[in-house]
Amino acid sequence: MTIAPPDISLSKPDRSAAPPWLWVALLIAALTAMRLVYAGVLDLRTDEAYYWTWSKESALSFLDHPPGIAWLIRFGTAIFGDTPLGVRFGGIVAMLVTQLLLADIVRRVTHDARAVILAVLLPEAALYYGLLMAKVAPDTAMIPCAIAMLWSLVRLHESGNPRWWLAAGLFAGLALLSKFTAIMLLPAVIAFVLVPDWRRRWLLSPWPFLAALIAAIVFLPVLIWNAEHDWASFRFQFVRAVATHPLSFRTVGEFVGLQFGLVGFVLLPVVLSGVTLTAWRGYRSREPVAILLSTAVLVPFLYFLWKSLTLRVGDTWPMFLWPAGFAATAINLVMLSREGWPDWIVKSTFWWARVAVISGIAFVVSVFFYYVAAPWNLIGRTDPVGGETGYEQVAARAREQLQATGATWIATSDYRTYAMLRWHFNGQVPVIQVNERGRFQGFGDPGMKAIKDHPGLYVAREPDHRLPLWDLTTAKRQPLARVERVWRGVVMDTYALEKLTGWTPELSPPAESPLFRWRVLAGVVGLNAAAS
Repeated sequence: MTIAPPDISLSKPDRSAAPPWLWVALLIAALTAMRLVYAGVLDLRTDEAYYWTWSKESALSFLDHPPGIAWLIRFGTAIFGDTPLGVRFGGIVAMLVTQLLLADIVRRVTHDARAVILAVLLPEAALYYGLLMAKVAPDTAMIPCAIAMLWSLVRLHESGNPRWWLAAGLFAGLALLSKFTAIMLLPAVIAFVLVPDWRRRWLLSPWPFLAALIAAIVFLPVLIWNAEHDWASFRFQFVRAVATHPLSFRTVGEFVGLQFGLVGFVLLPVVLSGVTLTAWRGYRSREPVAILLSTAVLVPFLYFLWKSLTLRVGDTWPMFLWPAGFAATAINLVMLSREGWPDWIVKSTFWWARVAVISGIAFVVSVFFYYVAAPWNLIGRTDPVGGETGYEQVAARAREQLQATGATWIATSDYRTYAMLRWHFNGQVPVIQVNERGRFQGFGDPGMKAIKDHPGLYVAREPDHRLPLWDLTTAKRQPLARVERVWRGVVMDTYALEKLTGWTPELSPPAESPLFRWRVLAGVVGLNAAAS
């Protein structure tokens, strides 16, 4: 028997035929299984290991991000243990929750099976979500919460029941509890309230303000932690937000290129055109849902495009905005035919959407097989996944030197090496980053009994092991060995191992100390620099 793929028809649906839910469900199940394999087979990347270290702490929040990602990882490791699948499992669940919410948003707006199927498949066709939702980051924790907030507002519009504001406030708070960039959805909510004809009703109503209060209450852990630590997270993020550099076509080219690669070479234009038409339709007719979804995409996207003129935009930063674009695109396809657009435009739009889904899923599957099964390294040292693997080689050499020298703890001077060594040793030996201690405010005792007055092993990537900060300490360093981190025959980095004696690191140096300050996108700053 030949199994036909789910069809996103180019013509009007045959209402006498049952929608191909079985084939869609089988496809999504297969792609979910693919993500589970990817999550379980590939080594953790450095940021993933860093967030895993957060999940082992009891801090209310962290310098870099709110605690949502730590809680998501703790959920996965509670089921699968401290394994790559355990760390990444929450992201796979987040993908499924996001798809369900998008499907329900589109169903409630269109009542069209084609649009619902498209809303479910579009994320699968984007590398951002079809594969990389298995890579945990604060964004993967934020996305389902942000979409749930939009879904609550769609339910509000559909039912007219003001209690949906409370749900929206709850999910907005959870989104903020995952990543600060959730605040970039606020313009969409404001436009949703103020542009439609119902604005007087909501401006005179307590419900939107109760929603804001609920969001603030949910966000309290971050506010409390920052109040206790001189508002460190907000200072850190403020420096990154206002950082500027000379105009650079390279950084804007990187941003645009990343969006084509991570959303889809065909899918990105399809989504942007769908969102643009949705915005035109929404603001022209003051339709709340169209305004909400299109503004949730266009405002953050244009902001990141503007920032990319002078600054490198992180690869995951725009990740939260595209799911709303998928919903808007699916809705737009149905609305074109309902609004009487020429038949050739409707057919062409459906054709391009179908090409985007098929080519996108094929690309995602190809990338999966490249990293899981292929033996080649086609990108060299710039490979985004291979460039962060092979740390077990460094950990193995460090283990040998610990036994040979009698060292009882490991020192690092960058958070990536710290996170990966802590992951590989997993409590067997204390691992501490001796600088950038501002990152570790509120962390528990790393094992000072094994550190104080004992020799240590310093592990650092060359040439960073020559940092001048060591001149500020009494540590005596004895070179021991060098080890290469290799992926598929290509040397990614070389690490120096040195024996440390005569010094005990300080866990909480003064804020003005070079050992406290953290490195950020704008340069090397600390609390004082961020405030100036």
